[in-house]
Amino acid sequence: MLTETLATHSAEALSDAVAAAVGRLQEGQVVGLPTETVYGLAADALRPEAVVKIFEAKQRPFFDPLICHLPTTDWLARMTQIPTSSQELVEKLVGHYWPGPLTLVLPRSEIVPDLVTAGLDTVALRMSGHSTFRAIIEKFGRPLAAPSANRFGRISPTTAEHVASELAGRIPLIIDGGNTMHGLESTIIAVEGSTMRILRAGPITREELSRFGHLQESKRIANPEAPGQLKSHYAPLTPLVLVNSWLDAAELMIGERRIGLLAWSERPSIDAMRVLVLSEGGDLREAAATLFAKLRDLDNSQLDLIIAEVGPENGLGAAIMDRLRKAAGQG
Repeated sequence: MLTETLATHSAEALSDAVAAAVGRLQEGQVVGLPTETVYGLAADALRPEAVVKIFEAKQRPFFDPLICHLPTTDWLARMTQIPTSSQELVEKLVGHYWPGPLTLVLPRSEIVPDLVTAGLDTVALRMSGHSTFRAIIEKFGRPLAAPSANRFGRISPTTAEHVASELAGRIPLIIDGGNTMHGLESTIIAVEGSTMRILRAGPITREELSRFGHLQESKRIANPEAPGQLKSHYAPLTPLVLVNSWLDAAELMIGERRIGLLAWSERPSIDAMRVLVLSEGGDLREAAATLFAKLRDLDNSQLDLIIAEVGPENGLGAAIMDRLRKAAGQG
C-alpha cells in the first residue's frame, strides 16, 4: 500500500487535506491525523469493518479498547447512557475541558460497536481541540475511533514523520499538522456517580480534576478499562531503565556498551554516547511535549541501553513518569 502524506501549511493545502481525509474515512479507510496530544489513527467509530483496520495496522490486541472522538457534544447523549447520579459532574467536566485532552469513560449506548469497547459496558469519549482534526471530524460528521498512530506498545507519535516511520505502507493517508502541542495522550477518567477515577494520567492533572469532585484511587485490574493501562506500553525497542539519581547509573555503564541518557532538566556530568534533556528550564509542559520525540531519537541511535532519570510525581510530572515507567515495563 502506498502511503500519502498531505500538508496543511496553507488554506488551500488544508482544504485539500480535509477533503482527502474525509473521503478516505467515508470509504471505510484509516487515516493518520494530528491531535493536540499525539497523532491518532482514525476510522469511522460506528463501522466495525473500518475499526478493524485500526487493529490490523497497529497490530493491536482486540482486548484493548479505543477512544472515540466526537464531532459535537450532541453525540455524547447518543453514545452513552449517563446515569442521573453522574449527569451534573459530566456536564461540568465537558463544559470546562472539551474540546481538549480529557477522555471520559461512561456507560455506552447500543450504537457503539463491541469492537470499539473490547466488549466492555463503557466507552471512552473525548473531543479533540486540534483545529485540523476538528475541521476533518466536523465535515465527516460522525465519531472517529482514534488511538495513537503507531505500532502497538511503541512510542507514541508527535509528528507526521513519526507516523510514517511506524505505519508507512500500512495506511493510505497521513495528514501533517506539525508537532503536537501536549506530546502526551489525553487524561482518562472513569465517572462513577459523583466521583472520578483516573485511569491514565495526562495533560489534565489530578490537582486540576480535584476541583470538580472526589477522586478515587484506580483499581488494579487484569484487563484494561481504557487505553494505555498495560504494564508495558509506549516502549522503545532499546531496553530502558529508570534511575533515581545519576550515581545509580554508574554500575549500569560499566563496560563498552553504547549508553544513552534521558535527563529531566540538567545535563549529567557523566559520559554517554548520547545525552538528551527533556527541558533545560525544568518546564514540565515542555518536558511532556518533547518526551516521546526524545525517546524516539534515543531509540534510533543504535544504543544498547537507555537510562532515564526519575522525575517529579506531582502535576504533569505524574503523567510523564507514568509513560516512563510503562516504557521501562514497570507500569
